Amino acid sequence: MLTILLALVLAFGGVVALGPVYIGLLQRLGFGKRIRVEGPAGHVTKAGTPTMGGMLLVVVVMFLAMAMRIEDVSTLTPMLTLVGVGILGAIDDYVNAQTGLGMRGRFKLVWQTVVALLAAWYIQRHFEINAINVPLVGAVPISPLLFILFIAFVIVATSNGVNLTDGLDGLAGGVLIFSYVAYLLIALVAIPELHTHSQPNLAVFCALIIGALMGFLWFNVHPAQLFMGDAGALSLGATLAVVATISGQVLLLVVIGAVFVAVTLSVVLQVGSFRLRGQRIFRMAPLQHHFELIGWAEEKITVRFWIVAALAGLVGFSLFLASVNGL
Repeated sequence: MLTILLALVLAFGGVVALGPVYIGLLQRLGFGKRIRVEGPAGHVTKAGTPTMGGMLLVVVVMFLAMAMRIEDVSTLTPMLTLVGVGILGAIDDYVNAQTGLGMRGRFKLVWQTVVALLAAWYIQRHFEINAINVPLVGAVPISPLLFILFIAFVIVATSNGVNLTDGLDGLAGGVLIFSYVAYLLIALVAIPELHTHSQPNLAVFCALIIGALMGFLWFNVHPAQLFMGDAGALSLGATLAVVATISGQVLLLVVIGAVFVAVTLSVVLQVGSFRLRGQRIFRMAPLQHHFELIGWAEEKITVRFWIVAALAGLVGFSLFLASVNGL
């Protein structure tokens, strides 16, 4: 536990200490956010705010992870995922700052899919997974190929779900904290009936991300001085899915990441309804913008989404404990 607390404090302190220097560097390089004209009108004032803040988190987390020597089979894949998808996001942030458009969605999806398939293959190969844990049911057999394809889908979906949620000051960062806290706790629990042990290094890795996210919120709460950008949203979302997979509780991500699921569904339903019926369900998608347009203040939306995320994390961890006790 002391190592976990140390990791959290060091990551928080590192981001807070480096934040002003990093923000100044982004400003000098012209890495300001371009605001979409079709977005909420109130976001126009955010134009020019430094973006690519997620890369600071990636660097701090990776530096501390290597300094603390937590690399093992349970942390190698999420660490490589964080870096691999973080690079993709950083490139997209750079293109957005220069042109206002970002990379083509097709290119990003291909890169995400390649990283996701490699991560899923590595996890299946090294952990020899032939079953998937279903909450309150137990282990259900699954073929290696189907497992790899399913996990790759979860990684890509979670990565994009977090990216869609990253639309208000402090929103995605706060929600991610509660999700990672839930999986940190899960990583500390051993399940003798499933011949699984606790994963302390994975828990420390989660603590590093939680601490870094707390440091990021220091600058990202309204009015934000720094945006996460795709470098953070895409990479931290993909890494969350990998952490969930390695913990053996990937299906609980639907519960623990309920906010990301709801935001993603709002976009899917909005697009589907408009194409099929020519009508919109929400004032605007993703979901957080709908609440903006019906009059909720940005801070109110953010805090209420945090509350839902905290409850989702608590429910998810409770389901995990119930499943363990039922074995």
